[in-house]
Amino acid sequence: MVKMLMPVDGSESAVSAVAHMINKLEWFKDGVEIHLLNVQNPMPYGNRVSSVLGHDKVKQYHHEEGLAALQPARAKLDAAGIKYVFHIGVGPAAETIVQYAREKGCDQIVMGTRGMGSTANLLLGSVATKVIHLADVPVLLLK
Repeated sequence: MVKMLMPVDGSESAVSAVAHMINKLEWFKDGVEIHLLNVQNPMPYGNRVSSVLGHDKVKQYHHEEGLAALQPARAKLDAAGIKYVFHIGVGPAAETIVQYAREKGCDQIVMGTRGMGSTANLLLGSVATKVIHLADVPVLLLK
């Protein structure tokens, strides 16, 4: 069985990547274990915010925002009757994605890209580019 990590952020690109993979699951004869992951940015001023709002409130905020971002991808998988596990991480996006892939023993990372041009990508960088450089497993980018 192939373990596949699919980072999603609620964007059209991420949902499109999930829809594409749903149509290609028959490629995997031994089946696929899908792990959806949404990565939330840490709160600015970290501990200061937590000390004012409380750690539980910050954790609840990340959980609610993560569930909202995961919802479109989960709806696609649910409609197709495909089982999956979802996770919500907090931290720098690329590093957190690669960390989850390692922790869960994933064989592949499949993610959408916003389709930035190469010039913008050179100037701004992107999560997808960082994941490619940091990952120990194949990364499939779907535009």
